[in-house]
Amino acid sequence: MKILHIDTGKEFRGGQDLALSLARGLQTRGNRQSILCPRDGPLARHAASAGLETLPLSNLPTLRRLLRERQFDVIHAHDAKAQTISFRASLGLPVVRVASRLVAFTPRHPLIHRWKYTRTCHGVIALSQSVRQVLIAAGVPESHIAVILPGIDLPSELPSPAARAVARARFGYRGDEFVIGHLAAFTPEKGQDIALEAALLFASRLPNARLILAGDGPERSTARMTELARRASAIAQLPGFIESPDDFYAALDLFLMPSRSEAWGLTALRAMAHALPVIASNVGGLPEVVEHLATGWIITPESPAALADAIVEAASDPARLAQFGSNGRRRAAQFSIVRTVEQTERFYLRLLAAAGKETMKNSHANSI
Repeated sequence: MKILHIDTGKEFRGGQDLALSLARGLQTRGNRQSILCPRDGPLARHAASAGLETLPLSNLPTLRRLLRERQFDVIHAHDAKAQTISFRASLGLPVVRVASRLVAFTPRHPLIHRWKYTRTCHGVIALSQSVRQVLIAAGVPESHIAVILPGIDLPSELPSPAARAVARARFGYRGDEFVIGHLAAFTPEKGQDIALEAALLFASRLPNARLILAGDGPERSTARMTELARRASAIAQLPGFIESPDDFYAALDLFLMPSRSEAWGLTALRAMAHALPVIASNVGGLPEVVEHLATGWIITPESPAALADAIVEAASDPARLAQFGSNGRRRAAQFSIVRTVEQTERFYLRLLAAAGKETMKNSHANSI
């Protein structure tokens, strides 16, 4: 198959990470991949490093000419704006349009939502059962939706005690401190303000606890976040963008996902793959990732008190914490990017067959 991925994001977040992993995996299975994204953006740089063809976002007539010349079989839109571009540029062309739904927000206008995910694409990939339910509630037919859980590459080994010590030292922490971390873009739904409020609550109960809220984004510089960070500065730091997530995870004893909304929780899954217990809000797809009292804790959302209590409980029993980490790594191994790629490829082929491209389906099947 010839597949064009479209992503309009100007930063490298979870959606771009998933699009890149998917394109890379599909290419290893013999499919020809191209990624249409902002020129010189982080996704373009990562894709080029992975040996994937990148194409710059351009005006509609130019893109339409490109689609006619290149004759892609599938156009996969990875965000809402990309879906609009895909529809407008390929309308009337013999191509299958696929849209990924990456968020679990309840739509403000269900009728528009239903039209968008029914009429502008041939099929929708929902990142979790929670996202699927939101789509169905908006009126998108169940037959139009495939739940394909995002996968990861499991680290082959965990960091040694020496490597952990080096990772902690980068943030100025000693080995006897209890280090709690969160890694995400600073947006309202990620809940970094909830984590800082929780830090103010657990500070006197856990004097050796330290909190790292890594990442960047619009919420990081708001007056409220700045004031909370100032008040919690004795125990919390906001280092900004982290170049090496693996080194970040190596510095931690516990990972937080205090989200207000979360379609899936790819970052939580990566933390579990690094044998970190996770405290996560009971929202969206997070309960599908984190098993309560097995790989971590599922808590009431938007409650700094509940988060603080769970952190204190986690720190109180190192043996149980280590067991939760081991359980989490085994569970993360079940969510392989290989499986995600295989399921996505099957979904493409099913849609191509339904669109009447039986020749493409058969020729591809004979080549794998």
